[in-house]
Amino acid sequence: MSRKKKPQINNITIDAYAAEGKSIAHLEEGKVLFVENAIPGDVVNVRVTKNKKSWAEGKVLELVQPSPDRVDPFCPHFGTCGGCKWQMLPYSQQLKYKQQQVLDQLQRIGQIELPEMQPIMGSKEERYYRNKLEFTFCTHRYRTVEEIREAGDAVFPQEPVLGFHAPGLFDKVVEIHTCYLQKEPTNILLNVLRNYAEANKLPYYDYRSHSGWLRNVVIRVARTGEILINLVLGSEDKPKRKAILDHMLANIPGITTLHYTINPKVNDSIHDLEVHTYAGKGYIEETLEDFRFKISPKSFFQTNTYQAEELYKVTREFAGLTGTETLYDLYCGTGSIGIFCSKQAKKVIGIEVIEDAVKDAYKNAEMNGLLHCEFFAGDVSDICTDDFFATHGRPDVIITDPPRAGMHEKLVQQLLKMRAPKVVYVSCNPATQARDLKLLDEAYRVTRLQPVDMFPHTHHIENVALLELR
Repeated sequence: MSRKKKPQINNITIDAYAAEGKSIAHLEEGKVLFVENAIPGDVVNVRVTKNKKSWAEGKVLELVQPSPDRVDPFCPHFGTCGGCKWQMLPYSQQLKYKQQQVLDQLQRIGQIELPEMQPIMGSKEERYYRNKLEFTFCTHRYRTVEEIREAGDAVFPQEPVLGFHAPGLFDKVVEIHTCYLQKEPTNILLNVLRNYAEANKLPYYDYRSHSGWLRNVVIRVARTGEILINLVLGSEDKPKRKAILDHMLANIPGITTLHYTINPKVNDSIHDLEVHTYAGKGYIEETLEDFRFKISPKSFFQTNTYQAEELYKVTREFAGLTGTETLYDLYCGTGSIGIFCSKQAKKVIGIEVIEDAVKDAYKNAEMNGLLHCEFFAGDVSDICTDDFFATHGRPDVIITDPPRAGMHEKLVQQLLKMRAPKVVYVSCNPATQARDLKLLDEAYRVTRLQPVDMFPHTHHIENVALLELR
C-alpha cells in the first residue's frame, strides 16, 4: 500500500513569530500554519507535516524569496547540527522575538495582571559564550537530504564521526570541525582526537549495537583560563586509555584537569559513574563577580558565565536585600545564586534534591569564606516544616530557579503556605513560569519582569519575575 503524499503549499508568506523557534503563516481559510526554519518576511514552499482542524505544522521545502531581515549564517554547520538555529536572523531581531515570546506566554497562559516588562537584556558575547560542550563519537554519520537524494539506492557504509547528535536521532551524529559556541582549545580538541583515533584505528561507539570504545568527550573552558576535559570510554583498556590521555595532554594546549570515565551502560549519563582524575587537581575554578566556584566533571554551572553574572545581578536586585533577611534559595544546585546574593543577606538557606550538588554548594561557600550559608538535600515540601522554620527562621525572600518543567504543583502550594513577603522566580521556560505564576496569583502579585538572553542564536530565553505578597 502506497503512503499518502503530504500536501505542499507554495509561495506562502511567513508573517509572524510564534515561539520555540517556529514562525507563523496564515492559510486562506484562516488556519494557522506553524513553520520551522523560517522567519517573518520569508516567502516559502512548505510541506505540511501535521494537519489539525484549527492549525497545521510544516517544514520549508524551498526558500522562494528571503525576508529583508535575513543575514548569512556564520557557521558552516548551520541547518544541519541543530544548534544555533537563528543564525539567519540579526541578533537585534532575535531579542525582539524573544521578548515577544515571554510576553505572549505570560499573557496567554498566565492570564494574570502583569507590570510593564523591562527591555530584554542581550548577551554581550554573541559567539564563544558557552563554558561547556559535549561531543559524541559515533559509527554513523548523519546524511543530509541532498546526500541521500544523490545516492539513490546506494547503501551508505559506516563512517566514524565526532560531533553533535543529529536532531531527533539517537544513532546518528553530525560531524563538527569548527564550532563557534566555545573558545579554544575546543576545535583543537576535536581535530586532535579525530586524527589520533583514525591513525590508531580506535573503534567509535555504535548506538545501535551498543558496542565500541570511544563514546563522548566533555570540555569546560572557564574564563579564569582553566580547562577541564572528561573523556568517556565504553570499557577499560589501560594501555590504549593511557596512550590517548597522554596524547591529549601533549597536543591540546592549556589543559589544567583531565579526567576519564568508563561507561559500559546503554545510556550516556555519567551521574552514577565514577569519574577518574588522570591529571590536575580534579576541578576547575570559575568566577562570578569576586566569588569563586569549584566546577567538577558532574557539577551543574550556568553555561554562559558572562550572562549568568547579569542574570544573577537582576535576581539580587529584585530580591531587594538589606542585610537583615533570611534568604531561601530553592533548586539551589551548587549554591551559585544564593552565594552571589550572600553579602546582602543575614542568612542563606539552600535546598536541592541532588546530594552531590549540595556537597559542592558547601565547598563553594567554604571557598568564599561564607559562614552564614547552609544547604540541605531533599524535597522542599519535606524540609520546610514548622520545626525547620523554628530552627532556621522563616524566609523573608525566596529565590526559585526550577528546571524547564517548572515547579511541581506541590511546591507551589508549599510557597503559598510559607507566604514569604517576596519571591523571585528565575525561569528558563516562560511557558511553565506562566503556569506557576497563575497558581501563585491567589497570594502574590507580579511587580517586575526582566527577560535575559543567555543563548544567542537559539530560541531559548530566561525570565526573572518578582512576586510580592498581596
